[in-house]
Amino acid sequence: MKIRKQYTCPLELTHDITRGKWKPIILWQLKSQNKSLSSLEKEINGISQKMLLEQLKELMEFGMVDKKTFDGYPLKVEYFLTEHGIRILDALTIMQQVGIELMKESGMEDELKKKGFI
Repeated sequence: MKIRKQYTCPLELTHDITRGKWKPIILWQLKSQNKSLSSLEKEINGISQKMLLEQLKELMEFGMVDKKTFDGYPLKVEYFLTEHGIRILDALTIMQQVGIELMKESGMEDELKKKGFI
């Protein structure tokens, strides 16, 4: 998915960037450090390598993520957040906090504790 030629408002563009099950999670996983494809695949439960590559490609097209390729064998590639990707973490942090609050209200504190959120 690429940036369309027309949007009715800036929020629509931001929605396109983060749309889908995996993009916010990928961005969140990259918040603390650069990661390889295999590292991301291990840390994101349930995502296939094909889907991960598709989502990374879209995030790169939107300018949220970029990659660095290292010389040598085996080939090493690391993905990282761009300045725009770092900025969108502000919104994802708020979304994460709302999710934590809703999970607490729904009696899911044990799950949050197991995952280290509280």
